[in-house]
Amino acid sequence: MIAVIDYKAGNLTSVVKALHYLEASEVTVTQDPAIVRSAAKIVLPGVGHFQATQLLTDLGLTEAVRESVARGAWFLGICVGLQWLFKGSTEAPATTGLGHFPGACERFPAHFEGAELKSPHVGWNSLEGIRDDSRLLKGVNGGGFVYYTHSWRAPVVSATASVTNYGGAFTGVVEQENVMGVQFHPEKSSAVGLQVLKNFVEL
Repeated sequence: MIAVIDYKAGNLTSVVKALHYLEASEVTVTQDPAIVRSAAKIVLPGVGHFQATQLLTDLGLTEAVRESVARGAWFLGICVGLQWLFKGSTEAPATTGLGHFPGACERFPAHFEGAELKSPHVGWNSLEGIRDDSRLLKGVNGGGFVYYTHSWRAPVVSATASVTNYGGAFTGVVEQENVMGVQFHPEKSSAVGLQVLKNFVEL
């Protein structure tokens, strides 16, 4: 069973629709920690402000995710769902993330290499430096384009599986064992995005 967490800020409809298109079995949208604890796979879709993730802690879902990940359940965070995997974000300093990966997410700089940098980063951009051992990016070629819309970015860490360049390199995909995240929206990223979701469904 794939549990899709509803924290009232996620892009639920399109993500669930994409999972059904890929014939994923038993997709359940939930806020119930017990369902998250029993799921084989967990998806955390996200749009909007990082502060919205506080609801995950308030509902007991943060601890449920930690327990599920510890027992081996597969986890995929999307957009803010990826950012939540880090310690936190300067967008909402009082709201802590899961802390599975080190570092905090920061806003894109106003300028890069002497030129003004527009924020948010919206539109198609490419995945670069894809790690050979990435399960989530199996069958995805370097330079493949995906769709982004975000103003905050995750740092590049040892678990980064692919970067995208905009105002410097940031983590486009993070992957360590059973915990994965994508900053882009796979459900809006055409063939590359569907391949990523397909890879997750088939884990």
